[in-house]
Amino acid sequence: MSKLLVIEDDEDINQLLCRILKKEGYEVTPAYSGTEAKLRLEQEVPDLILLDLMLPGMKGEEITEYIRGEKKSNVPIIILSAKNALENKVELLTLGADDYITKPFEPQEVLVRVMAALRRTGMAGADKQNTKDNAADAYTYKNLTLSSVSRKVTVKGTEIALTPYEYEILFIMLKQPEKVFSRDTLYEQVWSSGYLGEDNTVNVHVSNIRKKIGAVDKDEEYIKTVWGIGFKMA
Repeated sequence: MSKLLVIEDDEDINQLLCRILKKEGYEVTPAYSGTEAKLRLEQEVPDLILLDLMLPGMKGEEITEYIRGEKKSNVPIIILSAKNALENKVELLTLGADDYITKPFEPQEVLVRVMAALRRTGMAGADKQNTKDNAADAYTYKNLTLSSVSRKVTVKGTEIALTPYEYEILFIMLKQPEKVFSRDTLYEQVWSSGYLGEDNTVNVHVSNIRKKIGAVDKDEEYIKTVWGIGFKMA
């Protein structure tokens, strides 16, 4: 049973989310402030986090930085916020959030996003049962190696920490390194929902992947932007 942490200071919204998620069989813990959320995260990191931004104690941005920085966790983080400006979404995705849902939202939309995110981390859980890797499960490109069994990505022998969505984007592209992938294709394959056109989600995740690879290997280009279309392996 997947464990979810709902961090939302509005009691009605928090209880609604907890109710619909429990109905789907998830184990859900509520937190009503950033401070409470941090205390819970110090005890245990859940399988997924639903996170509001405007929180008492610690803001959602600070919680995201804490999870990705100090905790060094790649747990999926789905932002729930009334802030709908593009720059707000880009900022949170750059900090390491995986998805962004604008309030007001439909409960079914939240469920779909949660299931999509857990499906990816669930694959990781199943992979852990396999103790033996083999060449057929490894994809190598320049100095980068991706194992589809362990879901580990290494550059020059150094493992880099990718979020589930970053991993999926890189995995899709590595399987067909000569193919140009449009933004809408990547969005539909990774997020399992229709592309909104103006959404900058794919761009930000690709930028994060480049930064993480570049921090280890500054001399090689791995992902190339094909202007007006999308991305391909360089």
